[in-house]
Amino acid sequence: MSGVDAPPSASLSAAPPRQRWDAYTGRDHAVWRRLYARRMATLAETGARAVLEGIERIGLAPDRIPDLVDVNRRLAPWTGWEAVPVAGFVPAADFFGSLARRRFPTTITIRPPARLDYLPEPDIFHDVFGHVPLHSDPVFADLLHRFGRLGTRARHPAAVTALARLFWFTVEFGLVREAGEVRVYGSGLVSSISDAANALGPGCERRPFDLDDIIGRPFAIDRLQEVLFVAESLEQVADAVGRAEALLDLG
Repeated sequence: MSGVDAPPSASLSAAPPRQRWDAYTGRDHAVWRRLYARRMATLAETGARAVLEGIERIGLAPDRIPDLVDVNRRLAPWTGWEAVPVAGFVPAADFFGSLARRRFPTTITIRPPARLDYLPEPDIFHDVFGHVPLHSDPVFADLLHRFGRLGTRARHPAAVTALARLFWFTVEFGLVREAGEVRVYGSGLVSSISDAANALGPGCERRPFDLDDIIGRPFAIDRLQEVLFVAESLEQVADAVGRAEALLDLG
């Protein structure tokens, strides 16, 4: 695997991998370049303002995979968040514990050219292009931090399920209305051309943002979403995450 010197899955409690930026190949950077160009072609018109501003704030370049040292140097002054390298999936407890410390587990491998359109596991394009720009927005940064604290405290299976659904329909697949238009902010939509097209097209039911509806709605990770939720602002999402603590009886 280019750019990584650790096995493809490990706990954050183990020795963390390093992002060896100079180990990425020309092919790796070409994959980033193609993915970046494809998404920015439509994201400029369909992405939430905080996403577009975040891409500028953290200095993502169109022609090369980002160096996390540089990303963090730009990101930290805005909200105190940091992208920390991981080699693959991490256990849920480690993931939420990391969020509770404003550290975002960031995959450092890049997808192969033959799998540009769909990858079941995260890669650096999904994590850095899809997630990290919003970490520079104070409202989103705070709600993600609260997600981490809730995730470390959720023990009852029903609470865990409800929190996972809220995370899915906001952080991963959230929509927000801006200037009368529905725009994408969830990482799965920001980073995926097909998921974003589906979310804004006729095949997806876009419901008003409602916490009870969201936590009662199952989701599937291996297909295009049939139902998504449109918030009126990121502040509304932050309020819902705050209310989830009492709703899930985590206090």
